[in-house]
Amino acid sequence: MNIVTLLPFIVLIGAMFLMTRSAKKKQQAAAQMRNEMQPGTGVRTIGGMYATVKEVHDDTVLLEVAPGVHAVYAKNAIGAVLDDAEYNRIVHGEEAAAELDADTPVVPDDASSLTGPDDAPADDAPRIDLGKKPEADEPAADVEPKDKKSDEGDAK
Repeated sequence: MNIVTLLPFIVLIGAMFLMTRSAKKKQQAAAQMRNEMQPGTGVRTIGGMYATVKEVHDDTVLLEVAPGVHAVYAKNAIGAVLDDAEYNRIVHGEEAAAELDADTPVVPDDASSLTGPDDAPADDAPRIDLGKKPEADEPAADVEPKDKKSDEGDAK
């Protein structure tokens, strides 16, 4: 046999060996990452969901996907374990993560909590006349109520 005919097969076997070795290293690194998970860390599942680890078992992980909402996932479903800064940046946004770290005061969504009892108007404060006349409790005697049937009959 000629060496030229064997050369492509040798190259192919060598490439397969290198690819297999690299894939095994990635699998080992992922398994080590999953085994080092601790409760309280942020994770991303292989489906792209972000959650906080609550409990770690042999083959499963209890994740808190929202406050008070827990789900059991297989350990193999964890795609990445994130550090706290990255998890807060992704889940709460860059601005929210910066605000969590800063000592800036929190501004409420509405202004009702900004006013205190001293700011409330007094009951004996003078009223402003807006030109409206107070409506009487009873309808005026000179105005007759309209009858819908008579209006419709006139239109025909």
